Amino acid sequence: MGFNRLHGNLPPNIGFTLSNLQELYAGGNQFTGPIPVSLSNASGLSLIDLGNNSFSGSVPLNFGSLKGLTSLNLWGNELGIGKARDLSFLDSLTNCSSLEVVDVSRNRLSGALPNSIANLSTQLTFLSLGSNMIFGSIPSGIQNLIGLTVLNMVRNFLTGTIPIGVGKLNKLEGLYLDSNGLSGKIPPSLGNITRLYELYLHENKLSGSIPSNLGNCINLNLIYLDYNNFSGTLPKQLFSIPSLIYLQAQNNFFTNLPHEASYLKALGTFNVSNNKLSGEIPSWLGNCLSLEYLVLDGNFFQGSIPSTFSTLKGLRYLDLSRNNLSGKIPRYLEKFALEYLNLSFNNFEGELPKQGVFGNASRLSVLGNSKLCGGIHELQLPPCSSQASKNRGISLASKVKFSIIGAVLGLISLSCFFTILYRVRKSRRKPFAVPSMEDPFMNVSYAELFKATDEFSPANLIGTGSFGAVYKGILDRVGTMIAVKVFNLQQQGALRSFMAECDALRNIRHRNLVKILTCCSSIDFKGNDFKALVYKYMSNGSLEKWFHREGHDQPRRNLKFTERLNIAIDVASALDYLHNHCQTSIIHQDLKPSNILLDDDMIAHVGDFGLVRFLSEVAQSSSVGMKGSIGYIAPEYAMGGKPTHGDVYNYGILLLEMITGKGPTDDMFKDNLSLHHFAKLALAERVMEIVDPQLLLEEAKVIQGNENQINT
Repeated sequence: MGFNRLHGNLPPNIGFTLSNLQELYAGGNQFTGPIPVSLSNASGLSLIDLGNNSFSGSVPLNFGSLKGLTSLNLWGNELGIGKARDLSFLDSLTNCSSLEVVDVSRNRLSGALPNSIANLSTQLTFLSLGSNMIFGSIPSGIQNLIGLTVLNMVRNFLTGTIPIGVGKLNKLEGLYLDSNGLSGKIPPSLGNITRLYELYLHENKLSGSIPSNLGNCINLNLIYLDYNNFSGTLPKQLFSIPSLIYLQAQNNFFTNLPHEASYLKALGTFNVSNNKLSGEIPSWLGNCLSLEYLVLDGNFFQGSIPSTFSTLKGLRYLDLSRNNLSGKIPRYLEKFALEYLNLSFNNFEGELPKQGVFGNASRLSVLGNSKLCGGIHELQLPPCSSQASKNRGISLASKVKFSIIGAVLGLISLSCFFTILYRVRKSRRKPFAVPSMEDPFMNVSYAELFKATDEFSPANLIGTGSFGAVYKGILDRVGTMIAVKVFNLQQQGALRSFMAECDALRNIRHRNLVKILTCCSSIDFKGNDFKALVYKYMSNGSLEKWFHREGHDQPRRNLKFTERLNIAIDVASALDYLHNHCQTSIIHQDLKPSNILLDDDMIAHVGDFGLVRFLSEVAQSSSVGMKGSIGYIAPEYAMGGKPTHGDVYNYGILLLEMITGKGPTDDMFKDNLSLHHFAKLALAERVMEIVDPQLLLEEAKVIQGNENQINT
């Protein structure tokens, strides 16, 4: 009865009427009133899901009589009466030896955490107490819960220190203690949790230095240290974590950054604003080629902007304001796709550029730099001495024509020389999405997905594949669009595909890979097994739908040349990451337009990891095996070539498809004529004959428009 918008109170005797029930799903309704005490009489219950309702009052104290209980989900209600005994139900849960999940977050539970929490089941993997009114300290006995992978206590009134024993939870992947009143130092024992993936300690009263052995947590992706009282130097070991994507440490009292650091390939956001950092900006930041957000404002940095920053072509947001920086503003910043640049209140001098971000006053701030001149009129800076302009003498139309031919030849060559494009650094980035503080770890049920997709309505079906279907929907708890990939477990290989995607996606993260939000392994309302993956919804669909008609009445969509080039770079970046920068190299095996999704900004994300294999597994196998889609499978597989050659071949076919507008299974490709051979025959004198006519038409419009502008 989950997500049917039922309302009112649950019957007081419901536990007697459902005495043989094993799992109770009643989440996402409008139930009010107390949770019936009689539920404890349903002795067969192993799962209780009453989340996302309006239940009030106390949590029943007799759930402990359900010896087989494995999951208790009460999040998102109004439980609690504001008294110390609100958490007494935890005492009874110590009798549930098979308990794996307890989620009572987003309620009104008050009181101190009882010491009995240390006696909960060692099989407990998920403990979420966040967004309540819990006060007092974290019991030291928390260290006994050795099975925990997620510990969530955010947004409470906890005080005291972080127990040293937390470091004994060596299976922990997510530690969420932010928005409390915790004090003292970070215990060095946290460095023992090598599986730790996300660390949220922001908005507390923590102090002292950051333990250097935190660098032992080599799987850390996200570190939040902001709004505390930390001081000293951010240890260089922190910057040697290869998987680190997000480091936020603003509003502390740090005085130094390390003089050197390892090559951080994944770091996308680095924020140390409003500290007491001094000296020159470290040049090693220029090695962080994935940086999108670099925020250094409100410190005491001096000197010029490092020349190494010229490599940070993926920057979207750069804030160097309120420092003591000087010198000229580098011209290379004009070429960056910056969405915001703040250089205000420094000592910069010389002529301000006018191109790129410098041409938009709403995205630029240079206040408080009295020695700057020039720039666009809106900035009202004093004029600089004039310089003679140079006539380049080549017509714009000729430039466009030559650029089309050169670019087409270059892209077709890339199908044979993939490594060239691998060296192309990410020139276009999507702003890093800050993880939700309110719900850092989603645990969704079948009922929630059932509701989100309007009962898996055909109207919400956005795609089908070999092993299932994909639906769009809106998940109530986050209020955003999602894509739900539901596996047809009756199809041979579907379960294996689900497990393969889970294995691959749990340890990888890249801005050009689809973003998985969570997975669901449950039972539907008919008692059948249910497996699904929940992704961030991509509003512009798959690349295939931009090249091939979905129906006879639907015209083919068109992509500009620059859009196609950017998509090619995005896909290459994703493959480079999978092959060369994962802890274990991954082979995709099914790269094709239908598995490339485009977001709001037309940034490409590679998806569908149902056929992936880890390179280490392939190396131990006697044969690679031919997997993939017709027209994209690499001949090298049949001849015993390197496993990664298959992805490279797929990529080459994809490039040819993007340039010619023809897929490898087009009706014209028969009698030993393939897309690859078709393109090869056209090199190099007849290359323009095979280019997608829509592409040529678009570029012709550009040329005509530029010529008209020149004549005007």
